[in-house]
Amino acid sequence: MFGTGEMIALLAIMLAMVFAGVHVAVALGIGAVAGIYMMQGDMNIVSAFIAQTAYEALRDYVFAVIPLFMLMGDFLAKCGAARDLFALINRLCRWLPGRLAIATVFANAVFAFVTGVSIAAAAAFSRIAYPEMKRYGYERKFALGCIAGSACLGMLIPPSVLMIVWGVLTEQAIGKIFIAGIIPGFVVVAFYCAYILGVAWLQPQRVGIGEAAEAGAPPEMELDSAEFRNVLVSTLLVLALVAATLGGIWLGFFTPTEGAGVGAALALLLALWKGLRAKELFEIVLSVGRTSAPLLLLLFCAQLYSRVLSMTGLTAAAKELFIASGLGPLGVLAIMVAIWFVLGCLIDSISIILLTVPVFAPVAMALGFDPLAFSILGILAIECGLLTPPFGMLVFTVKAALPQEASVGEIFRGAIPYWFALLGAVIVIAVFPRLATWLPEVGMAIGR
Repeated sequence: MFGTGEMIALLAIMLAMVFAGVHVAVALGIGAVAGIYMMQGDMNIVSAFIAQTAYEALRDYVFAVIPLFMLMGDFLAKCGAARDLFALINRLCRWLPGRLAIATVFANAVFAFVTGVSIAAAAAFSRIAYPEMKRYGYERKFALGCIAGSACLGMLIPPSVLMIVWGVLTEQAIGKIFIAGIIPGFVVVAFYCAYILGVAWLQPQRVGIGEAAEAGAPPEMELDSAEFRNVLVSTLLVLALVAATLGGIWLGFFTPTEGAGVGAALALLLALWKGLRAKELFEIVLSVGRTSAPLLLLLFCAQLYSRVLSMTGLTAAAKELFIASGLGPLGVLAIMVAIWFVLGCLIDSISIILLTVPVFAPVAMALGFDPLAFSILGILAIECGLLTPPFGMLVFTVKAALPQEASVGEIFRGAIPYWFALLGAVIVIAVFPRLATWLPEVGMAIGR
């Protein structure tokens, strides 16, 4: 095992590279190589260790889950399923104040079941929901904040790429993590809707009621009977696809990888039925390849880095430090969440998981936290970074999709209530971990 000085040096090398702008995969790889060489002093051992880790990691069929779920989401996004979802939910919520914002949240929640990526949802609903909100007189900051905040659901509701990455790093069953995220995801939806309804009641002019309505705002988009039937059929097919994919995983009919394959195949059929052209199909496959290939490299380097941390004793040292601190489980958890919040201001969500989970997860287990509840709590906390300046990936995605509409600062201000809603969900899961663990237990009982 390393001494304390060597452990600190190894961690400092890696962090210095990350904050200097070196790609996270490269920083993790170099840090891992440096750690092995400092222990063994032989490059032949280093190369053998890397080769063995690469072989074991990349031959694991779990790695196919990521591109397959991305394919499923992109097929449905490209064929207009997101627009159909928004139109139908808007029609069904006509009796609610602020229904366009409510429709955006619910459409994002349903769309999250097929995308797994928040950025895709932010880009799609910026072009779908914002023009309708603007047309009816919604306050610009409120509308854009709603789109950015509700897009977070793409990473909180399965099949989430963050859940897959967390499962690979901690060697947990990905299917269980998927199911564990459903109830907490809808807790976040409930918090979002409560905020929107509160604004509609206390400040109705912000949601196109009152002053905007008196000024003669145009009616919200409506569907004639034929359009309604088409949208309803499209949405029901998407829901059937979600039920077949996640339900099959939950009930044990197939593994997460097989479920991802089934979902991608069914999504392709639905997209072809809705008019997807060969050129668009090629673009989707190419886009998913460009996105998932670097992610798979990240996962390999993260596994290499995680193994080196264990070999050097850094993970065990961190565990002992936290346990001996006397802060108690909730105090240690508060420190972890604070670290995730700070990192969320600086780097992306996947990088945060890759850097922290190999250290934090063993500590949490030693302190008695349920691994499923901790994984969902961690993903919720890390997702806050998508709305936090100066990084705020979802805010910049909305800005890029609507470059002329508002400043980045205005979108950040509009997203603040949604950040607090995510923080509230973190606290709820910390106090009531059964919200994350109950559904997987039911699924295991049914599967038996």
